[in-house]
Amino acid sequence: MVEFWREALIFIGGLWAGTINTVVGSGSLVTFPILVALGTAPVNAVVSNAMGLVAGGFSGAWGYRKEAASVKRTLLKLVPVSLIGGLIGSLLLLNLPESVFGVVAPVLLVCALILVIFQPRLAKWAKTRQAARGGTDPDEADRTKVPTILYVLVFVIGIYGGYFTAAQGVLLMAVFGVFLQASLQQSNAIKVILSLIVNLMAAVMYLIIAPERINWLIVLLIAVGSLIGGFIGAKIGRKLSPGWLRGIIVVLGVIALVNMLLKLV
Repeated sequence: MVEFWREALIFIGGLWAGTINTVVGSGSLVTFPILVALGTAPVNAVVSNAMGLVAGGFSGAWGYRKEAASVKRTLLKLVPVSLIGGLIGSLLLLNLPESVFGVVAPVLLVCALILVIFQPRLAKWAKTRQAARGGTDPDEADRTKVPTILYVLVFVIGIYGGYFTAAQGVLLMAVFGVFLQASLQQSNAIKVILSLIVNLMAAVMYLIIAPERINWLIVLLIAVGSLIGGFIGAKIGRKLSPGWLRGIIVVLGVIALVNMLLKLV
């Protein structure tokens, strides 16, 4: 039985992750390091974490339902791509030797942390590009043709998300800023839903293929926390300081990185 303080820490991590995922993405960089630090095996941590964050994805998607409705055609085109990518990523996680993940995960974690650190510049760049277009009419954004390169990138990000989950939202927002004719809020709505789709597909595969890797107590704690956090992020998340949130993400990510590197050594 997990001690009470551990339960509380996991729940708070889920709450924070649900809020962050809706606001800036990278919520897994809060929960994953906490789970690893508490002694959960890295692959099991990814599995339980992804399943728990599905709840937060639903609440976040509900919070952005109006923005999502304005780009429903675009969503219908991109959802199948994320679905297939998430399927492939989750199968790679479950079928490759755990030793492979032990080596790859630190590299992916470093990449994710770099993305989080430079997220403000990526967001500013995306905003500048969208302003240069002279503004985006909500209806016009959904009628614009989705470029082939965007399908490819969303597919690759889906694979990454199904395998590791962390920072897929930051990656999506970066590519949307370049290749998608949509406002930042519309892009954020698409990001929340596509991340949910990837996590949901991964969760289904975990249930079917590797239920023994699922820690249901962790799933429950993160699910309840992220569900509440998702509503918080959608309602008041825009008022929170992104810089402060990113700082905590980076600190926790570095702790997890050191932990995994020590185990490799």
